[in-house]
Amino acid sequence: MDLGRVSRRTVRVGSGLALVLAALAASGTPAHAQALAAIGDEVSAAVPLHLTSVEPRIEPILQWSEVAPSAPSLALAVRPLDPTLAPIPASLLEPQAADEIVLAPGPAEAELAPIDLATPGDPWERTNRGFFKTQSSIDRRFFRPVAQTYEKVVPKPVRSGLRNVLRNLSEPIVFVNDLLQLRPGRALRTLGRFAVNSTVGLGGTIDVAKKLDLPYRSNGFGNTLGRWGVGPGPYLYLPLIGPTTLRDLLAGQIDGLTLPVAVGFPFNRFDYQLGRTVVTTLDTRAEADADLQALLSGAADPYATLRSVYLQSREAAIADARGIPIELAPLDDPLADPAVDEAAPETGSDNPAAVPEYPAETPPEAQPELAPAGL
Repeated sequence: MDLGRVSRRTVRVGSGLALVLAALAASGTPAHAQALAAIGDEVSAAVPLHLTSVEPRIEPILQWSEVAPSAPSLALAVRPLDPTLAPIPASLLEPQAADEIVLAPGPAEAELAPIDLATPGDPWERTNRGFFKTQSSIDRRFFRPVAQTYEKVVPKPVRSGLRNVLRNLSEPIVFVNDLLQLRPGRALRTLGRFAVNSTVGLGGTIDVAKKLDLPYRSNGFGNTLGRWGVGPGPYLYLPLIGPTTLRDLLAGQIDGLTLPVAVGFPFNRFDYQLGRTVVTTLDTRAEADADLQALLSGAADPYATLRSVYLQSREAAIADARGIPIELAPLDDPLADPAVDEAAPETGSDNPAAVPEYPAETPPEAQPELAPAGL
């Protein structure tokens, strides 16, 4: 039986009787009022109103107060309860276990920890996201319009010729890294491609070797380090460079210094380095524009999407350098690598929706870098 509920019900009954007696007293004569007041005292004594167990305990009682013979009124008097009455048991004042609701906070160690933006492999994500946001704004206002202007103003044969020349000049670096990766067969094909394009292809202007089943295959010191077990290190997104890792960033500097140090003129001249950087950046940004728009336009988190694509493509390149190629995730995954249709016919970049050609035998690393200096 719920004793607390019975006690509350008893109090309500006693209070109701007291009000009834008070009403009868107001409508009756002074004599009747005195009699009813006495009865009210007995009821109040029999049913005390214990609100709390704190001393001193008080109870309301009804007393007759005759202010004037013609205007009787009720006065509410408060007097201490009879000390002989037993106090309400403490168990009745405490809430039942099922009704207890704890609103106080838990211990300090149980408090929620602050949200950490860092993702495994991307310890400087907050800074990288800041660079990505800044670079995206610069790309939207400057790099992309300039790359599109370059694509429209410079004829396609000229753009293709410049691209082929710069690729041909990078073949010695590809050859060296093929040897460092213990891939002599591929190194011979790279050397043959360089010899054919440098002679028959007019200094690399025309990619004749491609028609001889010797497609361009990019390679660099970053792939060599990965081939021999060097991890990528933290992911980075740097202004004017784009997505990279610490390993690829350092390895790229070695690739860039190979020809200036080993050959010298004209590769060590500032005007050559500046012209090569500008042409490569604009050409790559123009070629990758359709892929970037398809990849990032509908992405819920463009930064995370681009990071995932870059890391997946680098993982595929390292696996290929180790001789165990892996298949990339399909493009319909918002965080997947934008693998292009290798069977698509060659299309010019004058068509904004065109996808550059990647022959079926071309490994993933031969595809252009995503947003090297644009996005």
